[in-house]
Amino acid sequence: MRGGDGILGNREVERRNAFVSTTRRKWLKRREIWLVVLGVILHAVYMMSIFDIYFKTPIVHGMDPVAPRFSAPAKRLVLLVADGLRADKFFEPDSEGHYRAPFLRSIIKGQGRWGVSHARPPTESRPGHVAIIAGFYEDPSAVTKGWKANPVEFDSVFNQSRHTFAFGSPDIIPIFCGAVPHSTWNAYPHEFEDFATDASFLDEWSFDQFQSLLNRSSEDSKLEKLLLQDHLVIFLHLLGCDSNGHAHRPYSSIYLNNVKVVDRIAERTYHLIEDYYKDNSTAYIFTADHGMSDKGSHGDGHPSNTDTPLVAWGAGIKYPKPMLSTNHSHCSFRFVDEHMHDTPTPTEWGLHGIERVDVNQADIAPLMSTLIGLPCPVNSVGSLPLDYINMIEVEEVHAVLANTEQVLNQFLRKSYIKQSNSLYFKPFKPLANCSSILDQIEHLISVRDYEAAMKLSENLRSLALQGLHYFQTYDWLMLMTVITLGYIGWMIYLVLHILQSYTSLPGNMLRKEQAVHQRNYTRKVYLFGCMLMGLLSVLLFLEHSPPLYHAYTTMTVFLWTQIVSEYWLIKALWKHLHGRKFNYIVKLLVTTVVSVVILEFLVNSFTDRKLYTWCFLTIGVTASLYLYNSIPWRSGIPIFVCIACWFLSVFTLMPAEIPDNNQLVIVSGAMIILIGIVARWLNLHAEGKYWLSISNHEVEKPKFPMLFQLQALLVGLSSVMVSLSTSHRTQKQELLALHQLINWSIAGFSMVLPLFSANGLLSRLTSIFLGFAPTFLLLSIGYEAVFYGALALVLMAWIIFENTVLYFSKVKKSSASTNNEIDSVIFKLDERCLQLSDVRIPLIFMILFNVAFFGTGNFASIASFEISSVYRFITVFSPFLMAALLIFKLFIPFMLVIYFPVAMACQKGEQFKIYLDGVNR
Repeated sequence: MRGGDGILGNREVERRNAFVSTTRRKWLKRREIWLVVLGVILHAVYMMSIFDIYFKTPIVHGMDPVAPRFSAPAKRLVLLVADGLRADKFFEPDSEGHYRAPFLRSIIKGQGRWGVSHARPPTESRPGHVAIIAGFYEDPSAVTKGWKANPVEFDSVFNQSRHTFAFGSPDIIPIFCGAVPHSTWNAYPHEFEDFATDASFLDEWSFDQFQSLLNRSSEDSKLEKLLLQDHLVIFLHLLGCDSNGHAHRPYSSIYLNNVKVVDRIAERTYHLIEDYYKDNSTAYIFTADHGMSDKGSHGDGHPSNTDTPLVAWGAGIKYPKPMLSTNHSHCSFRFVDEHMHDTPTPTEWGLHGIERVDVNQADIAPLMSTLIGLPCPVNSVGSLPLDYINMIEVEEVHAVLANTEQVLNQFLRKSYIKQSNSLYFKPFKPLANCSSILDQIEHLISVRDYEAAMKLSENLRSLALQGLHYFQTYDWLMLMTVITLGYIGWMIYLVLHILQSYTSLPGNMLRKEQAVHQRNYTRKVYLFGCMLMGLLSVLLFLEHSPPLYHAYTTMTVFLWTQIVSEYWLIKALWKHLHGRKFNYIVKLLVTTVVSVVILEFLVNSFTDRKLYTWCFLTIGVTASLYLYNSIPWRSGIPIFVCIACWFLSVFTLMPAEIPDNNQLVIVSGAMIILIGIVARWLNLHAEGKYWLSISNHEVEKPKFPMLFQLQALLVGLSSVMVSLSTSHRTQKQELLALHQLINWSIAGFSMVLPLFSANGLLSRLTSIFLGFAPTFLLLSIGYEAVFYGALALVLMAWIIFENTVLYFSKVKKSSASTNNEIDSVIFKLDERCLQLSDVRIPLIFMILFNVAFFGTGNFASIASFEISSVYRFITVFSPFLMAALLIFKLFIPFMLVIYFPVAMACQKGEQFKIYLDGVNR
């Protein structure tokens, strides 16, 4: 009797007993535990490479500030930052045609300059303020090291000032003033940042604090002396727009009214300062750290998040200039957010006749430093925007030269550090003679050729910025090569393990070759691998590379050492494939091509969610037709599979900006209970051999008879709390402590109950589905609650489909002759070998895995999900708790995708071990 055909060949019947022997089972279990541990370590190490490649800190130390060689146009600077203020909402009129910021518009038209400040993603408060005040783009990893304090020391305009007065948010002010001895600052308590209220009072608080400071100076001579100094900075952080944008959306009346509040504060601050000093020596900068998307979030690179207003006026600032065609220059220049220079000004802004001067957000720092005669922050990468500054030509040249020298000093420092630590150093050739260029600029200034000196200074600054980028990415090629080889090695290593453990490769040839050669060969391979690891570690040590560099290379060399040590397996595999028939090779190639096409489809779906609609429409038809040909339509299974897939296909056509719809969330709770009731009825009363065999239904006495009723009650209670919590928060602008306690209790208790479910397949799956439903409902604001139920239906349809395939494979096997066809199933002690057709299982799992993440948004950015989802649990600003709740909400559909097949595998036992293995692979 011949054995069945696995993925690569025939295995004799007598070999099956050895395959399922106890010794092999134990060896396989130990090996797979080792693989799991290795996989966790490998992915943890390689994930850290993201920070070394893309998020490496740009800060270097050891540079001296470049002292300005020009007189300061202003004695003091007032910086007003409206957190979360969008450029379009600031400039455009309201529905009645009235502009929301009349004071600042009058400044634009009569006293100062204006433009759009372009922020670079991530468009968050901390990196935005760092760019404005310190002049560089902080790497996003900094927020993981310290949200409210500097994880690393860096220079800023505040550091360089003689004294800084700052008032505003406790999440921003301490970052820049907490360690600055020459600063006076105050921040309101965290409890003030409540998203359930109108947050415009936070802006009023900041202004009131500054007004109180000036009032106290009449009685405090020491304070008065501080206020009368030059090189003074006054910073008011206005958080209202950000909080109201998150809570109510930027198109809400509360947010738009907050724009008017910000404008009035700017006006009152201006008059307060001018009345106090009466010397016309104050410069004013009004801007924002980031914008706000229509759904009340920020963080990504959408123009609504990156475009912020910039208005400058006062001492040292040029007056408005009419828009002329000759004003446009550098039309091919792109800002850090990849938007073109000189993009058209929207007509509705009503400013098309006044010259608009856009800047990068980091350019504001050198602008502020120049206005009050301070050295630019030593880590700044901003370029001084001359179109804002009112200076004579020679002083303009000196200001640009100081800015250039400051950027060049960073380049020289980075070049020196890299050269001193490199065995083979590759310099940035365009700046090999930078010292001679500086001498040439000085010569041009001495002979009063200011135009040529200005042009040469700007060119040198541009080259210095390119040089900084060169050294920032100096190790990219090496790191990307090592990490790519590591991931490829991990995939090959897993494939070899599967071929050894779960396929019917011809064992005689492999074992004979292994017995003679493998032991000595493996020792040599391991010895060579250890020597290579040691050599690479020594080289990295000599170059003073970070410890993680050693981990990356060690892990990659280890994986490829393991692969090379399996040379005899690879050789046996090649010999076996070489002897197979041509039609089998074609089948293998077709399967490979189809797999690659599906993987490419998944990659493209990251940018086009609508692809999943066509995917599930196709799957619904194909799967239902297959089931229709296998089982009678009267069972209802083919129709159910088709409807479930088509229902899920609708969601990827919906907008990622989820509109608020509490009624839909409440209806979704009823739908979830209905799905649970139907599943419960099928578990207790379904008849007919197809439902019983496919679902493996067994009537048993449950451990907790009232578990289903309790879970259904919690789902209903969560729907009620959705209505109560939202309506009370909207009407009273507060979240009741009682509602908060009930919501937390429901969410926590409901997720524990599935641990006590019965062992039956439908019982366990229904319990898991109902267990996560209350938490997901409480975190939902719209149609994503319906998505939860639709995803569960598709998961159930998938399990039914796979059960059908395996059931009829077994029926076919039992009724077939002793001679098996190619790809027939081998059942012995409820086990079988992998078949080529089993590739569909991990592919379907990956599709569902991605749909769980991208079905209602874009997991690539947390900002693409609604922060208002957490308002039934917490409204007081707490970034880490809110982010944790938001991420947990995203993971609930993902956990469903995992738990459903796991429960299925547990129910089916060893017969479905291949099912679980396929999903995990």
